[in-house]
Amino acid sequence: MNAWKNAGLDALAIWDESVWEKPESFAPEEYGPVRSSKAARLTHIKKGYYTPPRGPIFVPGLHWLAVILVGDDHQCDPPELAAMHWWTSRGPRASFKRDEQGKLLLQLAAQWGRWVLHVFDQGFASSFWLGLLFAFTLRFVLRWKKEYQLVDAQGNRRAAWKIARGKRGWQERTVWDCRRHVWVTASILALPVHHPDHPEQALWLVIARRKGGLPWYLLTNEPITCVEDAWGIMFAYARRWQIELTWRENKSELALQSPRLWHWEPREKLLLLATLAYAFLLTLLDPCYEPLRRWMVRRYCHRTGRHSRQAHAPFARMRMALSRLWQQVPPRWERLAGRRRAVVTVMPA
Repeated sequence: MNAWKNAGLDALAIWDESVWEKPESFAPEEYGPVRSSKAARLTHIKKGYYTPPRGPIFVPGLHWLAVILVGDDHQCDPPELAAMHWWTSRGPRASFKRDEQGKLLLQLAAQWGRWVLHVFDQGFASSFWLGLLFAFTLRFVLRWKKEYQLVDAQGNRRAAWKIARGKRGWQERTVWDCRRHVWVTASILALPVHHPDHPEQALWLVIARRKGGLPWYLLTNEPITCVEDAWGIMFAYARRWQIELTWRENKSELALQSPRLWHWEPREKLLLLATLAYAFLLTLLDPCYEPLRRWMVRRYCHRTGRHSRQAHAPFARMRMALSRLWQQVPPRWERLAGRRRAVVTVMPA
């Protein structure tokens, strides 16, 4: 974070929520109902097969909230883990989603102030959440749902998609879709709006359109004075894909959904230890560790596939290589200067 400040760059605080699923567990303490994203993928209709069950599927688990910090430039790697939080909706520790989100927002707002630009997905789109952001005077980019209403410049209260209907984009540009790994043609448009419940707050509705895809309706309190400002809001939201990689790395590589513990406190401690391990692995993605990282994956996790060789940040290979390195050469713990300090000594293999 200090490096970004010294370089004059803004940091993006990317928020997202997920669930911690344990579909076959009933006895462990204080599991609550969570909407299963895994079941939603399994119930997609496949051609030639029977129609799967319809509707949302709920399983036992915990609610999961995460915040990561990234630079506003895609070259500002690696991301930094800011917060990881689990909570339940049942039992003595039962809570509500907006309460948990609000407590975390209060904590991070006191720590960062207005230097950080907060980026939210559609799950945070609500009048209540806007009120919190305005109360803490935070900068934000929020993906607004197209059917949710706003007040346009003429004072008409309409859905977001109706406000932008029939209006051509200011500019077209070819941008890189990092999710599908293709170049796409996109256009940008920004319109001044207000929220019906917060008429005193000036907002901008940035509409990013692309050929063959759904438009993004991005609500922000950042001033839009030119087309480059509008593109900046779009690119800031596009950086939100980084937190989707965070979910994949935590669930697949670190197996954060695998612990089998009955009670809340031991389970929470184990999850926090795994979170510290993830934060440590992120620090190894720093450019200054590139020679070490290249040597590690070359010697302990060698791969010849094109995807493995061209990966910008080989998180999975690095985790496996570090595990094999420490199995072959276990760390040695020593006591220095009369204090308990961990010293890792790696002997050449």
